Amino acid sequence: MTNESLMQKIDRLLSHVWMVRTFLKHSEEAEEDDELREVHRGLYDYMLALGAAYRAKDEQAYLKQARKKLSKLRRTVDLFLEIQPEISSHTNFLMAAQSLSAAVGEISELLEVDN
Repeated sequence: MTNESLMQKIDRLLSHVWMVRTFLKHSEEAEEDDELREVHRGLYDYMLALGAAYRAKDEQAYLKQARKKLSKLRRTVDLFLEIQPEISSHTNFLMAAQSLSAAVGEISELLEVDN
């Protein structure tokens, strides 16, 4: 896989992360829970860190930053998976956890295999 196609694939997976982040940010539960706010901010921070390199089509910088920030993204996902049952058992939250876990799992696999 070329660096360009790897960057494109990761960015497509981040569209799922973005949708989960948006859902969490605008949920009523986020207004009341500091840890949930920490989750949607952590997701945003990862995507923000990659944005400039993506817009510049700088695959090397994008992949370097994606790897550098990956452990923080994983910790953010782990936090969400830990607190989600306390926050809500509604299907929206269950599916958000599943979607986030799957997308970040695939991103992790792509970045580790290519390393």
